[in-house]
Amino acid sequence: MAGLRLSWTCAHSNPESSRSKFLSRFTAESSFRCTWTRLLLFRTSVSSSARRKLCIRNVANDQQKEMKERVNGEVVDDCDTFFPDSESIAASIKYHSEFTPSFSPEGFGLSKAFYATAESVRDLLIINWNATYNYYEKMNVKQAYYLSMEFLQGRALLNAIGNLELSGAYADALRMLGCNLEEVAQQESDAALGNGGLGRLASCFLDSLATLNYPAWGYGLRYKYGLFKQLITKDGQEEVAENWLEMGNPWEIPRNDISYPVKFYGEVISGADGSKQWVGGENVTAVAYDVPIPGYKTKTTINLRLWSTKVAPEQFDLNSFNVGDHANAYAAIKKAEKICYVLYPGDESLEGKTLRLKQQYTLCSASLQDIVARFERRSGESVDWENFPEKVAVQMNDTHPTLCIPELIRILMDVKGLSWKEAWDITRRTVAYTNHTVLPEALEKWSFPLMQELFPRHVQIIEMIDKELIHSIIAQYGTKDLELLQQKLKQMRILENFELPDSVMELLVKSAEEPAVDLVEEAESIDEESLPDKEDESEDKVTVNKVDASFKVDPKHPRMIRMANLSVVGGHAVNGVAEIHSEIVRTEVFNDFYELWPEKFQNKTNGVTPRRWIRFCNPDLSKIITKWTGTEHWVTDTEKLAILRKFADNEDLQSMWKEARRRNKLKVVSFLEEKTGYLVSPDAMFDVQIKRIHEYKRQLLNILGVVYRYKQMKEMTLEEREAKFVPRVCIFGGKAFSTYVQAKRIVKFIVDVGATVNNDSDIGDLLKVVFVPDYNVSVAEVLIPGSDLSQHISTAGMEASGTSNMKFAMNGCILIGTLDGANVEIREEVGEDNFFLFGARAHEIAGLRKERAEGKFVPDPRFEEVKDFVRSGVFGPHNYEELMGSLEGNEGFGRADYFLVGKDFPSYIECQERVDEAYRDQKRWTKMSILNTAGSYKFSSDRTIHEYARDIWKISPLLLS
Repeated sequence: MAGLRLSWTCAHSNPESSRSKFLSRFTAESSFRCTWTRLLLFRTSVSSSARRKLCIRNVANDQQKEMKERVNGEVVDDCDTFFPDSESIAASIKYHSEFTPSFSPEGFGLSKAFYATAESVRDLLIINWNATYNYYEKMNVKQAYYLSMEFLQGRALLNAIGNLELSGAYADALRMLGCNLEEVAQQESDAALGNGGLGRLASCFLDSLATLNYPAWGYGLRYKYGLFKQLITKDGQEEVAENWLEMGNPWEIPRNDISYPVKFYGEVISGADGSKQWVGGENVTAVAYDVPIPGYKTKTTINLRLWSTKVAPEQFDLNSFNVGDHANAYAAIKKAEKICYVLYPGDESLEGKTLRLKQQYTLCSASLQDIVARFERRSGESVDWENFPEKVAVQMNDTHPTLCIPELIRILMDVKGLSWKEAWDITRRTVAYTNHTVLPEALEKWSFPLMQELFPRHVQIIEMIDKELIHSIIAQYGTKDLELLQQKLKQMRILENFELPDSVMELLVKSAEEPAVDLVEEAESIDEESLPDKEDESEDKVTVNKVDASFKVDPKHPRMIRMANLSVVGGHAVNGVAEIHSEIVRTEVFNDFYELWPEKFQNKTNGVTPRRWIRFCNPDLSKIITKWTGTEHWVTDTEKLAILRKFADNEDLQSMWKEARRRNKLKVVSFLEEKTGYLVSPDAMFDVQIKRIHEYKRQLLNILGVVYRYKQMKEMTLEEREAKFVPRVCIFGGKAFSTYVQAKRIVKFIVDVGATVNNDSDIGDLLKVVFVPDYNVSVAEVLIPGSDLSQHISTAGMEASGTSNMKFAMNGCILIGTLDGANVEIREEVGEDNFFLFGARAHEIAGLRKERAEGKFVPDPRFEEVKDFVRSGVFGPHNYEELMGSLEGNEGFGRADYFLVGKDFPSYIECQERVDEAYRDQKRWTKMSILNTAGSYKFSSDRTIHEYARDIWKISPLLLS
């Protein structure tokens, strides 16, 4: 740091309390003294209402009001606005390196520079966060709370300073300190709080909520180790614990004064007045950690509150420790802490299932206790619980937070003293549910005995909800057709394989007896001698037996609780996340509920934030978009991207577009060499599939297509190869869940194919296969801007939406895919000629599986050829019989090609030939790229959030200015 010497003339044991004392004694050889003073005064002033004023505009009413506050007898007309310059920022960074140290005082390396920089940014975020929080508290606005087991945030530094419009100032400040902003930003670890699209969507939503000035918070868990860190070795995927918190998280703010008790096990006791109390059991404490989420070009900064778990110090058994029984001494501590160790712990064992349920309940219980406490605080002395849904909206991101429903009822009834009817009505008006899947295994079902053991009070409440549902079904369908009623109850009940409640059985028996009375009256007119001379069972007994037979349960089948059904029943809205997905939700997944409550069901097509996913990760292309649209407003109003359509044939735009994309590809080349050791050509087509490894996403179809391409190349001369194929780099990335054996086999197979192809001198740069380890948001931010072709090839009807397809299209990448999820809407917007379509349609899938089960499927010869090639051992000694065998047979678990890889394979490889043809014409390809960006205007999370806020949450934006 040439030219800069900072000296302190005194020391103090408490840096926080001594800032003002040190201020007067701070000296420097540069102009930092002035800017440092300004910054510290700024920090101090914002905490005092006498120094900082906020102007507030109600966007919902479209009225801008100038606030005038009387401070010390003076009227202040204008808001205090402070935009720190680079010198102030440099002083702030230096301050944090000295007085908020995560590192020893020696040196100022990149890691130390990152933490100091992040903490200086956090100062600014806290200013806005406090202002936002205080205003919402003061105005008692209706607020939305987004509960999710995942928030896949990615790195925060560049996103935060970009949203604060301080990227240039921070770059200059770090340059003064001898650092480079990009290098400093790369020191940040991705927050290991999520895995796939579910978590990334949640983070995009928070960005949009803040940017659009909606009053909202996110709630999640603070995972110590995340999912896992993925290593790729010769054996495929290996998992180790993620270490993202090893050096601390500069963005989080521990709230040691905000904690709530969370209970498991125990028993329910009844009071003389009929009240219920959940007592005994195992108790842990959920402690809040807040992460500020800044909006883009707005002072609104909302909050992501994460819960960590612990127990009281007295739970540490000092006596056991002193006698050497150390494990028992801290058993309670470890039991509490492990709740927040790992995202999605393996649930093959009873212990794993128990831990998952504990995680889900911790999220629900702590969050709802916090929400209720905030409602009471805002309400003042008189709390009107009937007003709760007018002030609170709770959105459950998938079924993981479903325990919100019985937990809210428990709090309202057992803690606040409301009646069942009141609590049930309030809950249904407060909670809403987003469905993210049609896969049966993802529509959670939990063992009734396990739930009863862990949450005895909640099971009682769920039984009451189930009873309410049964009465609603009977009211809708009547009791005359017992077969129809039995079918509806079997599909719709929350409790699976349960006897009907006694009161319901009595109702059914009574109803079934009514036609029998008519028959008896009719029989009285018949001569008794004409009747058979034998004793029959009484009609009452016959009727009871008939009802019993219609609604019997299978004692061999386990009793389960269906969380998805509970989510639908217990809330006021259910939404899918793409048009085709929402249609499947209505017509298949929850069709019976749709018939009962059609008004509940909505579509909210997912979106992605254009700030992170193009403005910040693709600055070169962003500048071009701004130039040709004539505005930067496309960053918040993505409909302006459509302006690019009229310039798609313009040669100047195409030239600039190609150059920007090539620079992005060069970044990918460097990244791949660093991460994998493979050197690839930027002149090749970059063909990318990066997403969670799952059979339905069909990475297996992709790599078998690559194998077919490789086999064809090997059978040709060099001249034939170059004439038929364009050079390709096939890039894969994604994590297979640690216990998902088949997905891990797919990873191993991709790695083996890459090892063979990439070292084949005959093929050279004509084909490369690269698996990028430990795929996360930061990896995506490099790969997506540099991709030419992106694969979204799931079995039709099985992908709820997808959001990576939106990110790729937004960055000018062309998609190859099926008519599944958001692909359908993307294709409509970008144009059919600019999307490579193949494969069976969603409405055909059931018939194709039936055809397979009946042995009528005839595989394409090319598909058989590829499997034989794999089995020949060309990709090494590993036995791929299990993997190839899953694509064969007509029935059986893990076989019969359930995801229709063989069926779609011919269509897929023929579509890839059309891709090659299009890529050879670079003018056509560039036009397609431009039109993909222009057509992605619809897929902003800002639009999605507007729809949630308007249709489900009923909240309005409020702007601090």
